[in-house]
Amino acid sequence: MKFDDIKKLHQKKYRAELGYFLVEGEHLLLELQKAALQNPLLQRSQLYVSGAYEQWQSPFETHVISDRQMAHIADTKTPQGIIALVPMSAMAAPVSAPTGNERAIYLHEIQDPGNLGTILRTLAWFGNFRCLLSPGSVDPYNPKVVRSSMGAIFHAPMELDVELDSLRTRFERIACLDMNGDRLQSASFKTFDCYLFGNEARGVPREQLVALNAQPFTIPGCGAIESLNLASTVNMCAYELNR
Repeated sequence: MKFDDIKKLHQKKYRAELGYFLVEGEHLLLELQKAALQNPLLQRSQLYVSGAYEQWQSPFETHVISDRQMAHIADTKTPQGIIALVPMSAMAAPVSAPTGNERAIYLHEIQDPGNLGTILRTLAWFGNFRCLLSPGSVDPYNPKVVRSSMGAIFHAPMELDVELDSLRTRFERIACLDMNGDRLQSASFKTFDCYLFGNEARGVPREQLVALNAQPFTIPGCGAIESLNLASTVNMCAYELNR
């Protein structure tokens, strides 16, 4: 890839066109290298470092560049001096039914990069979760998503552009979160294959929930505010499923 094209990877259309996304910072690089041990396709990543990281040991093809060049391609205001180009083709999980104890978390038109990054971090922490993203969701390779995931993006399997209607044929039992439903602590909450979460502002259209025969559950609260943050809701559900 031409050096001048790297900066373009901050934009979704160029990530799609060029097939790479950026990972910036020491912690994220360590997580990438850890994941590359299990996923050989990630070893096609390319590393760009400034002088401070010239001796960095990695399995990737490495390019040493100047501080000025690093500032040109970095997304952060004060770059650490280490950035990797990661092939998107190495990231997509194959479409499959849950195996063993794996559960699917479906996110419908989620928009906030911080929410998605936090959710991926939670799913990677607990393990045995697969993240399904609907069309129209935030790009998981957005730099803000990658940073907020703290490297979890390499450890939580993701399927992209999964149509909501397709859940009907893939999963026998689907649960959703609703203000009116059984308590999250109900024993039945752990018996589902797929857990459905809606857009931060709009949720999921009621008629589609009915068509999917989604079983509603609720997180009891005091009622002082209207709703919980989406990432917090997924976090609580993931914890309950592993409690």
